[in-house]
Amino acid sequence: MSIDLTPLNLRELNTLIRTAQERHKALTSRPPAEKVRRKLIADAKRAGYTIDEVFGLDADQAQPKTKASRRRKGPKVKPKYRDPENRWNTWTGRGKMPLWLASKMRFGHNPTDFLIPGVAKLTPKEKVLTGKRKLFKQG
Repeated sequence: MSIDLTPLNLRELNTLIRTAQERHKALTSRPPAEKVRRKLIADAKRAGYTIDEVFGLDADQAQPKTKASRRRKGPKVKPKYRDPENRWNTWTGRGKMPLWLASKMRFGHNPTDFLIPGVAKLTPKEKVLTGKRKLFKQG
């Protein structure tokens, strides 16, 4: 392993040396892992436990779990559009448009033709305010 030290100045080199010496001291002063393992097994046996009872069955493989990003689940949404030819083809109006509706639109239909009566209303598109200037009176 080679580390390029040429871009470091004297202060940075001294800091690196000091940090490396502290790490070396910490690694050499601690007892070997096998010795610690034997001591833990003996202490557990003296207390009347097995090492598996103390640390669990997979103590060697247990690692701290990272927090998984949690995605908030929203409420279930009722379908807004339905195919009159196949009643199982529905769409809530969220996400990517389904293939059955996209193919109908290619043949000249409008999505409003497939709205479920009594359940769905057209949602007006919100006005985008990005890039529009507002004037404020000063005074």
